[in-house]
Amino acid sequence: MKFKVLIIEDEKNMVWALTNALKQDGYQIDSVLRGDQALENIEKTNPDLVLLDIKLPGMDGISVLSAIRESGNEVPVIMMTAHGTLDTAIQAIKLGATDYLSKPFDLEEMKITVNKALQFGEMAKEIDFLKEELSRNLKDTIIGNSNKMMDLLQVAEQVAKSDATVLITGESGTGKEVIADFIYKSSGRAEMPFVKVNCGALTETLLESELFGHEKGAFTGAINRKPGRFERADGGTIFLDEIGEIPFSVQVKLLRVLQQKEFERVGGTETLTTDVRIIAATNRNLAVMVEEGSFREDLYYRLNVIPMEIPALRERREDIPLLLEHFISRFADKMKRKKIVIEDEAMKCLVNYSWKGNIRELENLVERMVILSRGETITINDLPKEVKVKDNPESPFYLPDSGIKLDEVEKDLIFQAMQRTDQNQTKAAKLLGISRHTLLYRLEKYDIK
Repeated sequence: MKFKVLIIEDEKNMVWALTNALKQDGYQIDSVLRGDQALENIEKTNPDLVLLDIKLPGMDGISVLSAIRESGNEVPVIMMTAHGTLDTAIQAIKLGATDYLSKPFDLEEMKITVNKALQFGEMAKEIDFLKEELSRNLKDTIIGNSNKMMDLLQVAEQVAKSDATVLITGESGTGKEVIADFIYKSSGRAEMPFVKVNCGALTETLLESELFGHEKGAFTGAINRKPGRFERADGGTIFLDEIGEIPFSVQVKLLRVLQQKEFERVGGTETLTTDVRIIAATNRNLAVMVEEGSFREDLYYRLNVIPMEIPALRERREDIPLLLEHFISRFADKMKRKKIVIEDEAMKCLVNYSWKGNIRELENLVERMVILSRGETITINDLPKEVKVKDNPESPFYLPDSGIKLDEVEKDLIFQAMQRTDQNQTKAAKLLGISRHTLLYRLEKYDIK
């Protein structure tokens, strides 16, 4: 590969010397005599490196360098000067020059400097390429082109650039951890630890120990000192999943970490500090929990700096075909199956299904269908009964051939509404389209506690 070098120099003898010396090493050379000609040449020829004299007619070298960088061009630039002082060279470096040469200079010294600058330029290009690939791969992990998902992805990209605390909300199975991963890997802390904690899977004592660590003898079984997740995440990011499940006593200590970046291990007296970015997630309504007194209001506001709500799958049905294609391809490859497609009638049923478990439920169903399908096409006969919506494809409900008990359906819907609203009767009644008085009557009728 021949590297292209542009020489911007008004002394013709110097241009000749530089051209001949660099051509001997296989470089492709172009040159201009004036600074105001340089920018147009750079835009047209896209050189791999620029040798730029500081003193030029029309537009001096510092102005040319400044204009190159302001245009967003990161081409390596080596400044040449016999007229300026060291201060001029320093100014050039601050403006983005890669290196500088003081005239008169040895041609071999110039070649070494050019070679180093080109290596630096190639490395910078490789880093930019890898960053673009990483960004593209990260975006590919979030499947969907609906407006809601595009808006969510845009917010995630913006949020990743900061260290602000993020609270991700959404129903179970919507992909809250995937968004957290995207924010972490797109952030300036991507090279530092990413520590995940499932707050809902641990008892109060274990959770406190996992988060903050413990000293030897702090409780039965604490035979050694153990660093907590906040210590391990120092400099990086911690993901607190199911944040709505943490006990009140742990909420107090977590609030202190958010406010003061400090904590003590369980059973310890030494105050430790941590530099960590917090991403939290929950499928519960923390605002309602605050009203009920089960979640600290001050902690809620500390967590809710950047709120991000992930839509349920039924709220972005246009993404279901893309998700189906993604999961089918993945499971077919895993099972060494040929390409599998879905017939239109089956696809229509899947798009119109309510997906209470969201993406997780869809993924599990696709795996089952790929395993059990006999041919290369998934038909409506391969779908579970509850997914086959025949009579009214727009309806989220399925009437089985054996029939149903309407009372049981009503009871189940009331139960779901109460769960969805964290037992808030007013909101549950609104979801069901009935008055609160009617809801109270039915709660008592069906003995729903």
